[in-house]
Amino acid sequence: MVVNGVVGAGIFVMPATVASLLGPASPLAYLIAGAAAVLIALSFAEAGSIFERAGGPYIYAREAFGRFAGFEVGWMFLLGRLTGAAAIANAFAAYLGYFHPEFATARGRAAAITGSMGVIAAFNYFGVRYGAWIVNLLTIGKLLPLAVFIAAGLFAADPDGFSFAAIPEFTPLRNASLILLFALGGFEFASVPSEEVIDSRRHLPVALISGLAASVMIYMLVQIVCLGTLPGLAAEATPIATAARRFLGPIGATLMTIGAILSTTGTNSTVLLVGPRILYALAEHGQLPRIFGRVHPRYRTPHIAVVVFAAAAVALALSGAFAELAALNAIARLLYSITTCAAVPVLRRRIPAGERLFTLPGGWLIPALGIAASLFLLSGVTRSQALIGGAGVLAGALLYALAPAVRR
Repeated sequence: MVVNGVVGAGIFVMPATVASLLGPASPLAYLIAGAAAVLIALSFAEAGSIFERAGGPYIYAREAFGRFAGFEVGWMFLLGRLTGAAAIANAFAAYLGYFHPEFATARGRAAAITGSMGVIAAFNYFGVRYGAWIVNLLTIGKLLPLAVFIAAGLFAADPDGFSFAAIPEFTPLRNASLILLFALGGFEFASVPSEEVIDSRRHLPVALISGLAASVMIYMLVQIVCLGTLPGLAAEATPIATAARRFLGPIGATLMTIGAILSTTGTNSTVLLVGPRILYALAEHGQLPRIFGRVHPRYRTPHIAVVVFAAAAVALALSGAFAELAALNAIARLLYSITTCAAVPVLRRRIPAGERLFTLPGGWLIPALGIAASLFLLSGVTRSQALIGGAGVLAGALLYALAPAVRR
C-alpha cells in the first residue's frame, strides 16, 4: 500500500519536470524531498503504533486535539482522495487511448473510468483480503516494467548526463523539492485500514519507512536513467516512454505505457481501499450518518461506504470538475501531515510508554522538523489553491455544525 500510494502515475512525467528545473543535478532533489517525506512518515509511524482503529490521520487528530480537528482532517482527507481518484481514473483512460483510439472519445473514456472503478470497488466490497490481493498484484505489475526500465537503462545511460556533485541554485532546488515532496505523498494510505491489518501497531512503522525508502530509490533511479539516455529530457511530455524507446525500441515504449496503465489502476485500487475506511471511521464516531459505518454481515467490509465512495469518485471523474478541485489534494495532505506531526508529542503525554510500540528518538525534534517541512510546502501554495483549500475547510466546519441536527 505504501509503494502503491507513492509510485503512481506521476513517476511517468516527473523526470522531465524535475530536469527542467535542475538539469543534471536533479537526483539531489529526490534525496532532499525523500528526507523531508521520511520526517513526516516517522510521525505517522509513532502515531500508528498506538492505535488499531480505522482512520489513520483522522484518529490521530481526533485523539490529540478533539472532535472538530479530527473531523476536519477526516473530511479533507476524504475530499483529497475523491479528487485524486477522479484525476487518476482520467489518466488511466488516457493511457488506454494509446492502444485503442476509442478510449479517447467521450463514450470510451466514460466506459474505461466506470469499468475500472467498478471492478476495483467490487473487490473491496467482497472482502478486504480481495482488495489487498488486487493492490499487491497491481503493485507488482507496475514495478516490473519500471524494474526492466531501470536495469536496462543503467547499462545504456551516459554517466555525464547526471551528477550528485553539482550544487544547484537554491530557488530551483526548493521548487523541485516541493514538487517531489507532493509526489512522494501517499505513504499515509497504509495507516487508514488498521482495524483490518494483522498486528498493525507493530507492522505499520516498518511498512511506512521501508516502503517510502524503496519508493524514493525507484524515483531517483528512474531520474538517473532518463538523464543518462534522453538528452532533451526537460522538453519531453512522455519521458519514460521516450527514453525506453531509445534503448529498448518500440517494445520499450509499449511496456512503459502498460506500466502506466497498471500504475494508475494500482494507485486507485489503494484509494478505493482507503477512502471508504475514512467514511466508515467518521460514521463510527457519529460524525457522519451511521449508514456509512455499517459492516456487511458476511464480507465484514464497510460495504455501503465502498459503494458510495466509488460512485462519488466516478461521478467526479466524468464531470471533469476534479481538475478545478485538484488543490484540495495538496491542501489536505499538508493539513493532515501537520496535525499528525503535532499530535505525536500530545499523544506521548497521554498514552503510557508501555502502550506505544514505537517511539521516535530526540523527543519533539523529529515531529517539529516534519511540521517545518510541511509549513515550508504550505508557503509555496498559490492564492487560488489557498482559496479552494479554505473553501473545503469551511465546508467541513459547516457540515460539523449541522451534524447534531442531522442526527436528531
